[in-house]
Amino acid sequence: MKEFLVDLVKKLTEQSSIVGTDGEIKIAHLIYDELSKLEYFKKHPGNLFLSDIKGDSLGRKNVIAVVKGEKQDIDDTIILIGHMDTVGVEDYGNLKEFAFCPDELKDELKTKSLDEDVIEDMNSDDWLFGRGIFDMKAGVAVEIGLLKEITENIKDFKGNIVFLALADEEGNSKGVLSAVDDLLKLQEKYGFSYQAVIDTDYMAPKFTGDEKKYIYIGTVGKLLPCFYIYGRETHVGQAFEGLDANLIASEILKEVDLSFELSDVVENEASLPPISLCMRDLKQEYSVQTVNEAYIYLNYSTYISTPDEVIDKLKNKAYKAFTNVINKLNKEYKTYCEATGQPFKKLPFEPRVLTFEEMYKEVWEETEGKIDEILKKKKQELLRENIDERLFSLEMVREVHKNWSYRMPVVIIYFSPPYYPHIYVKSEDERGRKLITAIIEAVKKAKSKYDYEFEVKKFYPYISDLSYFAIPDKREAIDALTKNMPGYGEIYSLPFESILKLNLPVANIGPFGKDAHKFTERVNVKYSFEVLPELIEEVIKNLL
Repeated sequence: MKEFLVDLVKKLTEQSSIVGTDGEIKIAHLIYDELSKLEYFKKHPGNLFLSDIKGDSLGRKNVIAVVKGEKQDIDDTIILIGHMDTVGVEDYGNLKEFAFCPDELKDELKTKSLDEDVIEDMNSDDWLFGRGIFDMKAGVAVEIGLLKEITENIKDFKGNIVFLALADEEGNSKGVLSAVDDLLKLQEKYGFSYQAVIDTDYMAPKFTGDEKKYIYIGTVGKLLPCFYIYGRETHVGQAFEGLDANLIASEILKEVDLSFELSDVVENEASLPPISLCMRDLKQEYSVQTVNEAYIYLNYSTYISTPDEVIDKLKNKAYKAFTNVINKLNKEYKTYCEATGQPFKKLPFEPRVLTFEEMYKEVWEETEGKIDEILKKKKQELLRENIDERLFSLEMVREVHKNWSYRMPVVIIYFSPPYYPHIYVKSEDERGRKLITAIIEAVKKAKSKYDYEFEVKKFYPYISDLSYFAIPDKREAIDALTKNMPGYGEIYSLPFESILKLNLPVANIGPFGKDAHKFTERVNVKYSFEVLPELIEEVIKNLL
């Protein structure tokens, strides 16, 4: 298996498959061709196919393979997934031409000044370097190797496997979102009873020198909450007559950025606190008028918090920040008045924080529904510009606000794409308990055989396609997202109903390596191609 996997991962890596390029189409055909060489698919050609990604302008495809065990005819089915695309290669600098050549790249890297850890791995035969070799062509190779092993012994295999090689994971996850409906069609066709989803995305050390091998049950989620801040413009010579939107924005950021209070803590694990991805004002030119518009958006990781809960938490934080700003301004203004001999009068500003949905409802009533026609025209205008999804959301918020009679300072909270649901696998759920038990038993066996320190954790910490196999089943959670995401249904949508039908526990059991998305990206051969296939095969056997 090891020799087969090393040859295969090099072959997969040599095919460039940068997200958003025709390389994604080529890698799909390469994987299809590799699988079609297996005797099982020669006998069952209908069980291997390329599936078009719905609405994809590039014409990308997923690879889908179905393996039906012949030892016993049962419906229990495991889904194996992996993504085929990679990030770009600009970080390789003048070594770009070698980024997809594992053997040559290693030699070329020796001409560079690198840190000791990289040099040590570079001089070892146990590491392979290359763009995508770790994230995640090694994982895809392992899954293909498992299909080879299983199909060569198909008469001894009980249960079924559905393998998905997915496009666009590094982009907008169009591959997995399209595959959700493919899985439901296969379920209807074969009567499959899906038990769990196993991904083989990368597994990395948590800190320098960390040699633990992590297995993750469940996955982190992600929201992109945004704040539109409308202040009060004024001339700089009359500064206290206005309210600087940048000041409110900075106070909001102070309240929420890396605030552990907003982290989810579950079973001795904590999600990373929110961190800003963008903060800027919307003033286009230089002038002595103060800033009256600004916006912020955050990366917000979740383990258990749903969109409705997140928006409530942030609304409270924003209200506190707004209050702090007004209190500060009144204090500073009073001090200024005392110093200059002017009479002090409390400033006329009051904190007000609304969700997009709340503002929209007020404007809809004021305009007697005419805001919908205004928004329709605005959407068409923005779509013609092929605008970024985050900016699309912002401009829709601004358009609603522009048609509102309320002109005092206000903060509007809303969501922008994308949304990655978290999946918390609990033992109270039958399939969840089955997956947890299967992994714990497999890890116990691996510990007795191999000299590695394994640790089972609750949430895969990196955003991945795993998120789209289950979703919160609270209607208010979904409504809080869709009703507060301007343009939902036009620029972005999710197959919520289809995902709810699957509602599966997930795990990531991935290859070991280092430096994903860096030019020193590399995968460890011994663990990834000797231990990992056996570990995953044991989990599959336990599940079935």
